Amino acid sequence: MLDDALDQLHLPQRRNVRLDTLLRLRWLAIIGQTTAVVVVFYGLDFPLPIWACLAVIALSAWLNVALRVRFAPTQRLEPERAAWLLAFDIAKLAVLLFLTGGLQNPFAFLFLAPVLLSATALPPRLTLMLGGFAVLCATVLVFVHYPLPWDAEDPLELPWIYLLGVWLSILLAIGFIGVYAWQLTEEGRQLAEALAATELVLAREQALSQLDGLAAAAAHELGTPLSTISVIAKELERAIEPNSPHADDVKLLLEQSQRCRSILAKLNELPSSGPFDSVPLSALIEEVVAPHRNFGVAIDIDVSRESTPVGARNPAILYGLGNLLENAVDFAQERVEVTADWTEDDVSVVISDDGPGFAPEILDRIGEPYVRSSKRRRMYAGSETTGLGLGFFIAKTLLERSGATLDFENRVFPDRGAVVKIRWDRPDFERPLAFTAS
Repeated sequence: MLDDALDQLHLPQRRNVRLDTLLRLRWLAIIGQTTAVVVVFYGLDFPLPIWACLAVIALSAWLNVALRVRFAPTQRLEPERAAWLLAFDIAKLAVLLFLTGGLQNPFAFLFLAPVLLSATALPPRLTLMLGGFAVLCATVLVFVHYPLPWDAEDPLELPWIYLLGVWLSILLAIGFIGVYAWQLTEEGRQLAEALAATELVLAREQALSQLDGLAAAAAHELGTPLSTISVIAKELERAIEPNSPHADDVKLLLEQSQRCRSILAKLNELPSSGPFDSVPLSALIEEVVAPHRNFGVAIDIDVSRESTPVGARNPAILYGLGNLLENAVDFAQERVEVTADWTEDDVSVVISDDGPGFAPEILDRIGEPYVRSSKRRRMYAGSETTGLGLGFFIAKTLLERSGATLDFENRVFPDRGAVVKIRWDRPDFERPLAFTAS
C-alpha cells in the first residue's frame, strides 16, 4: 500500500531551479559589486582598473537582460544549465578578484555563494564540480593577480602564510558549508515527500472507511424509485395479455427489480463502519491483525480482560497499527505478540516480535523518514532488506495525530526481537473522531 501511495505522488527525481531566482540574486550581486568598485575608486581614492571591473560587471548585467528576454521568469532550468550559470558567476568573481588583489581582497569569501546555492538546489555531482572550480579559481588567485587597491605611498604587503590561511579557509568553508547546506536541504525534501505520502495514505484510508456508509446511503436513496419500478412492472404484467410479445420482457423486468431489492436489502444489513463509529479496543486489534494472519507467523493477542475501552474507528489508528504489525510479521522468525492494557488514565498496545530487532545505530532515529542502517540490516525470509523508514514515519505520524506516543526498543538479551509500545491518554483514545470529508 505504501509503495502504491508513493507511486501516485509522482515526485520529481531531478532538481530544478527557477530562472527568476538566479536572476534576482545576480542583480543583487551586480549592485553590490558596482557599489564596492565605485566606493573604492572614487570614495577611498584607491587606484584600480575601474573600467575593466565595470566591463566585467556590465557583461553579467547583459547576460541577465538576455536571459530575461529569452526565457519566461517562471522558467525552471535543468540542473546542467543552472550549473553553467553558477559557473559563470564564479568565473566573473574570479576575474574581479584578479583585477583587485586576488585573495588579498576581503571579498574573496564570496566564492562560497554560488557553491552554497548549488548545494541547496542542484544534484551533488554538479555541486562538487562547482566547488572544485571555485577552489581552482581561488588557487590561481594566490599566485596571479593585480595589486590590492591601497595607498600607493604605503603599500600593503601581506605575508604568504596569511594568504595560505585565506586559501585554506575558503577551501574548508566551501566543503563544510556546502555539505551542511546540502544535508539540510535533503532532509527537508525527504520530510516533505514523506508528509505528502502520509497525507495520501490517510486520505485513502478515510475514503475506504466511508464505503460502507455510502453503500447504506445509496441503498436508502435507491429504495423509493425501485419500489415505483416494481409497482409499475406488476401493473404492466396484469394489463398485458399472456400471449403478448412483450409479456416475457415485463416478466424479466419484474424479476430484475426484485433482484435489485434483494441486493439493496443486503446492503442495508451491512454493519456500519463509518469514521464516526466506535469500536472496542479488542475488536480494533482483531481488525488490524486479521489481514496479517496465514503468513507463516503466529500472532498471539492478549486482550483478555472485560470492559475494554471503546474508541473511534479511526483510519489513522488502523493504518498506523497495521503498518507496525506488518513490519513485525515481515521480520519475525516464528511469532508476533500483540498485547493491550489499560487503566483509568491510559490505553496502551505493545507489538513485539522474535526477529533480529532494530539496528542499534538507528534505534534513536526510528520514526524519521528515510532512515537507513549502514552496519546491520534486519533479515527476512532468507534475504536482506534495508528499508527506508518511511513506513515507520507514516505510522508514527498518523498515530501521534490520534494522540499516541510511541517508543521503539529491543528485547533484553538473551531474548531478541523488536518491541513497539503505543500509548494513549484514555480520553484521547475514547474521543470521537473529528472527521471532515475532503
